[in-house]
Amino acid sequence: MAASKRDYYEVLGVARECTVDQLKKSYRQVALQCHPDRNPGNKEAEERFKEASEAYQILSDPESRQRYDSFGHAAFTNGGMGGFGDFGSFAEEIFGDIFGAFFGAQPGSRTQKRKRSGRDLKYRLEITLEEAAIGAEKEIEIARPTPCEECEGSGARAGSGPEVCRQCSGSGQQRVQQGFFTIARPCVACRGTGQTIRNPCPKCSGAGSETRPYKLKVKVPAGIDDGQTLKIRGEGEILSGGAAPGDLYVDIAVQSHAFFRRQDSELFCEVPITYSSAVLGGEIEVPTLDGPYSLKVPPYTQSGTTFRLRGKGVAEIRSGRRGDQHVRVFVAVPTRISDRERELLTELGTIGEKPAASEGRNFFDRVKEFFE
Repeated sequence: MAASKRDYYEVLGVARECTVDQLKKSYRQVALQCHPDRNPGNKEAEERFKEASEAYQILSDPESRQRYDSFGHAAFTNGGMGGFGDFGSFAEEIFGDIFGAFFGAQPGSRTQKRKRSGRDLKYRLEITLEEAAIGAEKEIEIARPTPCEECEGSGARAGSGPEVCRQCSGSGQQRVQQGFFTIARPCVACRGTGQTIRNPCPKCSGAGSETRPYKLKVKVPAGIDDGQTLKIRGEGEILSGGAAPGDLYVDIAVQSHAFFRRQDSELFCEVPITYSSAVLGGEIEVPTLDGPYSLKVPPYTQSGTTFRLRGKGVAEIRSGRRGDQHVRVFVAVPTRISDRERELLTELGTIGEKPAASEGRNFFDRVKEFFE
């Protein structure tokens, strides 16, 4: 009978000197391709699946592989393979999450009941740009599920208690046959808890928990940006029986600012200046996150010039170092002027329209040369 078997290396399509990782990769490909649930009624695929599982079980064990390399199939005749028939246990160990996801089973559910823990909660927190830039402490209120006070989280009416689930005998699992595999799934009757409640608590209707408002303070780190999330451990749903509480995820939403525009740790803004300040120079007051700042504008500053205020931007969330503030100035044109201002501007315009003799001659000479 042993002579009719194909070579194990040939079955998995690998070389005799292949590594364990190469063996596993090849076996996964063959097993997924030939699995009975993917090939219902296909006896040939079923035999190939069984053959590949047998080959991998032998070659993946160093001692068994050495015996096979020395004596071939004869080394495992007369029951020498030892317990090979448990395909469900063997394949679940090999595939883990892959077969678990394929058949809808939970990883690790084969050996132990899934541990209960509180659910994670989410909260959206709006903050100002100033709070995001320099940090803040905010008090928020969340609706948090906590153990019912009347039944103390048991879900059962006073004087009674949870009972062992008759469907799964308290294991919290039901085993389902899937071809060669035995898959453990959470019990539908008790939802994996291993317990059922015949007389539910009137306050929580057997849920064992109730949602109550809860206030807590959240530290917003300096430099946090719009769309980032803070994780606060242990502030999610609370369960009874010593189960681990869930976590709270706080999604940050930074409000838009009327004056500043932010890009990472840099701030950008625009400030108007008068024509006289642009030509003659002077000092202007610029708003910053730290308060007003006196900016010196040099003479002959052109509209659109940008000045950098170092260290006046937003703090970097990791290093704490503050970025810079970029101030773009532009010449403001008034919507109304007095008669005296009009008179002075008219005179100034007359002066400005008379170019120096040499400058005017050079300009017209260049225009003439262009058209010749």
